[in-house]
Amino acid sequence: MADNGSYVGEQGAGDSASQDAIDAKPDRSSFVSSLVNKMKKNASEKPVKTPRDQVSTYQYNMNFEKVGKCIIINNKNFDRSTGMGVRNGTDKDAEALFKCFQNLGFDVVVHNDCSCAKMQSLLKQASEEDHKNAACFACILLSHGEENLIYGTDGVTAIKDLTVHFRGDRCKTLLEKPKLFFIQACRGTELDDGIQADSGPINDTDANPRYKIPVEADFLFAYSTVPGYYSWRNPGSGSWFVQALCSILNEHGKSLEILQILTRVNGRVARHFESQSDDPHFHEKKQIPCVVTMLTKELYFRK
Repeated sequence: MADNGSYVGEQGAGDSASQDAIDAKPDRSSFVSSLVNKMKKNASEKPVKTPRDQVSTYQYNMNFEKVGKCIIINNKNFDRSTGMGVRNGTDKDAEALFKCFQNLGFDVVVHNDCSCAKMQSLLKQASEEDHKNAACFACILLSHGEENLIYGTDGVTAIKDLTVHFRGDRCKTLLEKPKLFFIQACRGTELDDGIQADSGPINDTDANPRYKIPVEADFLFAYSTVPGYYSWRNPGSGSWFVQALCSILNEHGKSLEILQILTRVNGRVARHFESQSDDPHFHEKKQIPCVVTMLTKELYFRK
């Protein structure tokens, strides 16, 4: 933006203001321009319009035979070679989550102490199942973790390597349906000291060759903490995140939209929990969960 308020285009005055560019290096603007021109030419030859019957409603269709499958991977004990300790309290989490998601209508299966290969196999197999009679899919990972990584009993694996099986181009029977991942695990070793504050419809899976969606669409990731930070767990009552999640879901799971639910979970964890430790370094610490959403509609767990 020039100082006098007039707009100065990056590619010069000759370029069309309607052309999109990508925020990436190396500079491929000439490639992007030729691609856009080709797309425009194709568009002029064959107009692409979204049919009226595909104008989506604002809510995911839940009128299916089943709500869907929920896989809980509960990793408590780890090989000595990993250097990871026993996750006392995680069985409390798994039990509470099993009841909670079962009450929402999910078919829940719990798998305990899974290796990396076992986690990979479970989720790949789940993605290859027929979900055409299900409204959505959920997966809950309870384990140790690092940024972008989750621990199996024998080491670490990338979270993306587990979730990638459910992309739109790989799991066709979950296309345009919500795929929910809840992850209770550390994402680093930073501690949050906190800061003093004042108190206070239509079946959308009908195929149409002219209608495309991103393969990464319709995912939601609810992490117990933000990138880089520890995630807290109480050996007696379970993890802060799961306690809050189950509490809010049990109370509002069939009335509030999923992001309203998770916002309340954030608030519960942020305000109602604080660490208690004999080690001053770990005493009176706070935590805030983190929601990453690629959902394209509102999600209510009701028909």
